[in-house]
Amino acid sequence: MSPRNSLSRSNTVEFTLHSFESQKLSRIFAVLKMNMRIQSILFLILIFAISSCGPFAKLEKSTNWEELYAGANQYYQAGEYNKAIILYDKVLPVIRGSEKAELADYNYANCHFKTKRYIEAAGYFSNFYRTYNRSPLAEEALFMNAYSLYLDAPDYNLDQQSSQEAVAAIQQFVTKFPASASYERAMGMLEDLQDRFEEKAFMESEMYYRLKDGLYPGDFYRACIINFQNFAKDYPESKHNEELASKLVEVSADYAANSAFPKKEERLKDAMGFATTFYRRYSNSQYTGNVKKFEAEAKEEYRDHMLLKQEYADRLAEQESKITSQKPEVKPDNK
Repeated sequence: MSPRNSLSRSNTVEFTLHSFESQKLSRIFAVLKMNMRIQSILFLILIFAISSCGPFAKLEKSTNWEELYAGANQYYQAGEYNKAIILYDKVLPVIRGSEKAELADYNYANCHFKTKRYIEAAGYFSNFYRTYNRSPLAEEALFMNAYSLYLDAPDYNLDQQSSQEAVAAIQQFVTKFPASASYERAMGMLEDLQDRFEEKAFMESEMYYRLKDGLYPGDFYRACIINFQNFAKDYPESKHNEELASKLVEVSADYAANSAFPKKEERLKDAMGFATTFYRRYSNSQYTGNVKKFEAEAKEEYRDHMLLKQEYADRLAEQESKITSQKPEVKPDNK
C-alpha cells in the first residue's frame, strides 16, 4: 500500500469519527433543549395552578355580593384597577339602586380612567352624573367626563370630531360649575383644544395655497380666498393672520390676472382692497415687501385692463355711429 493511500484512509476515518461526534453532540443539545422547553411549560402550568387558587380567583368565583363588593373596593384602593373592574362588573347589577351603588359606579368609571380607557371612562362618568346629579361626587364626575374626552382628543393634524365632543363637555362643566376648583383647569383644556382647531384650520389653508399651482388653479384660487377670510373671522387673534393676509393679496391678484375679461375689473379691485386692509392692520409687517409687489402688479393689470376696456368702448361707439349714419332716411308718408 502506498503512503498516499494510507494517508487518505486515515483522513477518511478521522472525518467519519468527527461527523459521528458532531451528530452525537447535536442529539445531546436537542434533548437538553427539549427538556428546557418541557420545564418551562411545567413551570407556567404550576404558576397558573397557583394563581388559579389565589385569593382573587376564589373571590371571582364567589356568589356572595358583599364579598365581591368589599373585594372590588379593596382592589380599587390598592390600585389594581383591572381586577377591580372584573369584580365591579359582577356586583354592580346586584347592588343597582342601593346606597352602595353610587360609590361603586364612581369607582368603576375611575378604574377605566386609571387604565387609560378614556372613551369608556367618559361614558361611565357621564352616566354617573345623569344618575346621581345631586351626589357630592357629581361635580367631579362631570369634570372627569370632560377630562377623559380631552385626553382622548387627537393631535391637530388628525380628525377633530372627538375634540369637538371634548369642547362640548368642557363647556357643559364650566356652565354648571363656574365656582369649581377645577374651573381654571377646564378653561386651560378648552384653550388648548381651540389652539388645535386653529392649527388644523391653518394647515387646511396652507393646503389650498399649495394646490393653487395644480392643474385647476381657478378652483383653488377661490378656495384660498374664501378660506383665508373665514380663518380671520374664526380666529381673529391668531398668530397666522398676518401671513394669511399677505397671501390673500397674492392669491387674489393672481386670480384676478387670470380671470375672464368681464370679471377682471372687480377682482383686481378686490386685490387692491386686500392690500389696503393689510397696510392698515400690519403697518410694520415682515410681509410688506411681498404685498407691495403683488399690489403693484394688480394696479398695472388694472390700468391695462381699463385702457383696453376704454378701447373696446370707443370701438363699439364708433361702430354704432357708423351703423346709424348708414341707415336710409325714412321720409314721412303724405298720403
